[in-house]
Amino acid sequence: MTPRAALVSGTGFALAAGLMWGLVFVVPLLLPHYPAALLSFGRYLAFGLIALPLAWIDRARIAELTRADWREAARLALVGNLLYYLFLAAAIQRAGGPLPTMIIGTLPVVIAIASNLRDHARDGRLPWRALAPSLVLIAAGIACVNEVELERLSADTDTGADVGRYAIGALLAVAAVACWTWYPLRNADWMRAHPDRSPTAWATAQGVATLLPSALGFGLFWLWNAASGSAFAMPFGPTPERFVLLMLSIGFFASWLGTLCWNAASQRLPTTMTGQLIVFETLAALAYALALRGEPPRALTLAGAALLVAGVLLALRARPVIPHGA
Repeated sequence: MTPRAALVSGTGFALAAGLMWGLVFVVPLLLPHYPAALLSFGRYLAFGLIALPLAWIDRARIAELTRADWREAARLALVGNLLYYLFLAAAIQRAGGPLPTMIIGTLPVVIAIASNLRDHARDGRLPWRALAPSLVLIAAGIACVNEVELERLSADTDTGADVGRYAIGALLAVAAVACWTWYPLRNADWMRAHPDRSPTAWATAQGVATLLPSALGFGLFWLWNAASGSAFAMPFGPTPERFVLLMLSIGFFASWLGTLCWNAASQRLPTTMTGQLIVFETLAALAYALALRGEPPRALTLAGAALLVAGVLLALRARPVIPHGA
């Protein structure tokens, strides 16, 4: 594959992953009475169950994975799946959509900087002079698209909202950022080290690796719920049909299909570049949230989206400097 073809296809796969992952931001808002732990365990239990028949269909390529590969899949599943969504769902439920979306929206900048510091020997170093304009545009766009949300947050605080609850939500969102800074860097390490392996099979393997810890977590939460005398109706809560449908939906689209697309992008693009392309997730989450509210975007929101897109396009034009002898 030529570098240009890799750039075009990798960007397309990153866009598809962002569209899938944006769905996870609205699910806690659609299930506000469900504990964050149950949302995380339910999503990845669905992911694991969906992955089992897919693993059987793709068993020849799954069989190529070594014990070390399965250990890495388990680590990625635990940190990038279960812990990340546990922190994110808990943050959204405590602080609402605004503050966590703003904090998670910093991921393109955080990952790009971390990757440029960490992976320059493998991918080449993007000169900071070339990287800075795109990062500034993305940061400005993130600030703009969250302006309306920050106004809502300020209004809620002025009317006596629980500031401590917002602070806890912010800390949980920061923990989610830490998980999802680690995940794409480690996942890209494996994908770039195994260019002959199937992104589909690796996505399926992560689903299979997620099944046991998510099933265990779901069971332990059920036991704890019963022992504590909680009135929450287990196993599927007060709206079981909606819960099961949403868990299966994000288990397939956001977890399996989104991971597949991201793996394909990680195999084709430098990690510094894919880190910035996570901005597609922010744009998708914003669009879905506005659609859920039935609100048209404000002028500043549209301007912010334009800045985000401009930053991504500028980032795609930057070329890494490959170290001599690499």
